[in-house]
Amino acid sequence: MDIVKHNKSAWDNYVDKKDKWTIPISKEELKDVKYGNWSIVLTPKKSVPHNWFPALKGLKILGLASGGGQQGPVLAKLGADVTIFDNSEKQLQQDKNLSDQFDLDIKTVQGDMKDLSIFEDKSFDLIFNPCSILFVDNISPVWKECFRVLKPNGILMTGLMNPISFQVDEEDLKLIYKQPFSDLHSLPTEKLEALKNNNEALTFGHSLTDQIGGQLDAGFTITAMFEDNWGGENIDDFLPSFIATRAVKQKI
Repeated sequence: MDIVKHNKSAWDNYVDKKDKWTIPISKEELKDVKYGNWSIVLTPKKSVPHNWFPALKGLKILGLASGGGQQGPVLAKLGADVTIFDNSEKQLQQDKNLSDQFDLDIKTVQGDMKDLSIFEDKSFDLIFNPCSILFVDNISPVWKECFRVLKPNGILMTGLMNPISFQVDEEDLKLIYKQPFSDLHSLPTEKLEALKNNNEALTFGHSLTDQIGGQLDAGFTITAMFEDNWGGENIDDFLPSFIATRAVKQKI
């Protein structure tokens, strides 16, 4: 099946249903940014440390699979030159709306995160990629494209998922699925059909080798990381489901 097309429709549907990851930052919160009161996330709960960012004024930033008006408007308000790239046109519209209201000059581009060919080599200083690679079946092209479009010393910040969180049953936390997990190949037919019929996004539980090793193989140096959890899920009592990494395209 066409995973990109299906997940595009699913995320457009999430916007209509007002899923929490489609609700843009409030106007009041955005106005507060100029006073230094701001935070953005790569994972559900923990804010990205401010010291992960270089000076943002004039910085060319690509918000990769970052539509929804939650991160891009904040970075643009802080003076960055922001482009948001997302599979969902309705998610992109959230950024357009705030950009127009606050004169933020955010550029939006619709597309598949495995293919950034619309951008030239060395186009960006920083890529901000909230946890989204779980919606991609093969993530190696993502890391390679990120490396290509970043300038030397450019920074990639991304949210990852601990693969074991896909392998356990959500209720009793028993290990039931083998790694790597895929909605398409791991789920019983009836569960997969239910996801499709309900227009739910399809997910993939990539190994840490593919998620972290894949960044290293693409040429990145990882300089910082932290772990995070869902906040309120059963699995939170046993292990963190998320990892955030900061990687650099070292200047040779």
